[in-house]
Amino acid sequence: MNAHEIDYQISGSEMQYVEIELDPAESVVAEAGSLMMMDSDIHMQTIFGDGSDENKGLMGKLFGAGKRLLTGESLFMTLFTNHGSRRQTVSFASPYPGKILPMDLSALGGKLICQKDAFLCAAKGVSVGIELQRKLGTGFFGGEGFIMQKIEGHGLAFVHAGGAICVRVLGPGELIRVDTGCLVAMTQEIHYDIEFVKGVKTAIFGGEGLFFATLRGPGKVWIQSLPFSRLADRVLSASRAGGRKEEGGILGGLGNLLDGDN
Repeated sequence: MNAHEIDYQISGSEMQYVEIELDPAESVVAEAGSLMMMDSDIHMQTIFGDGSDENKGLMGKLFGAGKRLLTGESLFMTLFTNHGSRRQTVSFASPYPGKILPMDLSALGGKLICQKDAFLCAAKGVSVGIELQRKLGTGFFGGEGFIMQKIEGHGLAFVHAGGAICVRVLGPGELIRVDTGCLVAMTQEIHYDIEFVKGVKTAIFGGEGLFFATLRGPGKVWIQSLPFSRLADRVLSASRAGGRKEEGGILGGLGNLLDGDN
């Protein structure tokens, strides 16, 4: 199925949103819960999967939607369609601080592999599925899991990443090592594997985890500076420490007392 051709504008800096303009009868599909606002003639509909399998029967649609459960996503997505006679807009917001990245799948060989929570929305006709890593080591220790998302088609898709974004274009045989949580997306030509951190002391006390991803070109890679898991861990750690983690020990406790926290 050919994807609908959509126009868009990304606004904001740290907390971004994407505004998509739809011509009459055009549609965009999005993850549930990502809607920010929409014009009056935009109608929303809950669908199985991504809406790219309209010609399949019920079992085919159920199977396609069921694969999303393997990535921890919902069986359902939301379809937004312009039922009016003029252009209408619908906006989707990022779930945490970072950047929204527009991905033109036609310019990326028709396929993009990304971390399981990266997908935000796409033109109707773009397929969102799963990508199985070939090696078991990648699956068990890869941080992002054995299964990653694959976005396929020839339209526009939008993915979200945390913090600042680094884009690397790797030449043939060129290799970089990346923290497993910092990997956002890569083109299908990239060879992806998991490598154990060398040295027992480094692995145990280094604070960077036991494994990192090795990415070998040719291809294009998107890397985020702030994975959501890292942000969540810091917030959780600070909350367990009474909101003043490592703020001077006794002096930090005295500050809590003066603030009335105890």
